[in-house]
Amino acid sequence: MIVLGIETSCDETAAAIVDGERRILANRVLSQIDEHRPFGGIVPEIAARAHLDHIDRLIAEALAAADIDFAQLDGVAATAGPGLIGGLLVGVTTAKAIAAVHDVPFLAVNHLEGHALTARLTDDVAFPYLMLLVSGGHCQLLVVEGVGNYRRLGTTVDDAIGEAFDKAAKMLGLGFPGGPPVEREAARGNPERFALPRPMKGRPGCHFSFSGLKTALRRAIETLPTDAPEADDVADLCAAFQAAVGDVVVDRSANAIKTFLEIHSHGDTLVVAGGVAANTAIRKRLAALAGDKGFKLVAPPMELCTDNAAMIAWAGIERLRLGLTDGLDFRPRPRWPLDPDAPPAVGAGVKA
Repeated sequence: MIVLGIETSCDETAAAIVDGERRILANRVLSQIDEHRPFGGIVPEIAARAHLDHIDRLIAEALAAADIDFAQLDGVAATAGPGLIGGLLVGVTTAKAIAAVHDVPFLAVNHLEGHALTARLTDDVAFPYLMLLVSGGHCQLLVVEGVGNYRRLGTTVDDAIGEAFDKAAKMLGLGFPGGPPVEREAARGNPERFALPRPMKGRPGCHFSFSGLKTALRRAIETLPTDAPEADDVADLCAAFQAAVGDVVVDRSANAIKTFLEIHSHGDTLVVAGGVAANTAIRKRLAALAGDKGFKLVAPPMELCTDNAAMIAWAGIERLRLGLTDGLDFRPRPRWPLDPDAPPAVGAGVKA
């Protein structure tokens, strides 16, 4: 079984070929960071135009790298949501055209499910498992019970973790995206110099909040004697911020493990996925937590943490095996929760 995956939900244009033996035959990713950096964030129209300009070439390169042609495909999978609608339309329309012309199934993949199932591509993790999904736009703890079967235990009531890192970096003049430079600066900083809050830590449940932490960071910056923080100030602020995030993530994840074990007695795996999973400090904190709780931590390789098409192709394979194909009338969905029955996080309560 061979599937072409297409990913265009945000600011990476990607195409990949994956087979049923969990082999990534080709994985092409084009980052648009340089085009968006001057604006300090993702500009949807620029992203959509870039996807349109490059997707055909990337698909051709993926096929050539895998040494196959369209006739050898068993399906075409594309991210159909959630994401920026302009980008989703480019990927879905391209996938539908290939599926129609070459008479192969079309598979509309939830971007979040792509992240959720990556651990099965890389480590063949068995269901059920607990997943922490952390990225620029998403922050959730989920019980993964099967393909298309997810139970959300917690989400953010305001900012996602990746968004919080981006805002922290912007306040400190570190540029966009914020995760990598904040982590680099934190590695040489003193996390105890600045006292920052740990929102939601110690509270029941698994919800997150990072807005208050962001505000506290801004106030800490304002207490400095100069308008522009010195290099040591930046490093210490980044270290304090990252340590606060880590404490919150560990606390919320510990609650989620307890809840998971109340639901499933035979699961023992914590999976971390999404762009923020590339943060090595947070990975280490989660690995320590998992070990303390008798769990094992599974984190995909760095290149499969950020948005990519290999995870979309694999999710397509998982769905194709179950006969979960989609019609060519499928409409992309800017919003597409993995657990549509989960209650809203509004009213969860946020205090430092």
